[in-house]
Amino acid sequence: MSASEADASTLDARAIGNGVRLRIRVQPRASREELGNVRGGALVVRVTAPPVENAANAALVRLLARRLRVPASSMRIVRGGTGRDKLVEIDGVELQEVVALVRKLS
Repeated sequence: MSASEADASTLDARAIGNGVRLRIRVQPRASREELGNVRGGALVVRVTAPPVENAANAALVRLLARRLRVPASSMRIVRGGTGRDKLVEIDGVELQEVVALVRKLS
């Protein structure tokens, strides 16, 4: 099994209703915005925004929406709005699309 397959297989993501729920670990104030590898079941997402006044959350939503090609309005942070560890629901995307995106990252 390659590193990318191992990362994708350890991603804590589940199909729900019309979308996907996945765990995210945000790293605010990064040097650039990017999706990282999977660590501890959570997809690591680096954003340049600081963790104040919801700026890092907004940057997270914009980045995920752009990479998954869905509107930002289809995303909700359902847990972890003030912390680095988040649970995000994304409507209008299949679990296979999220797993394929993670495989491309590694």
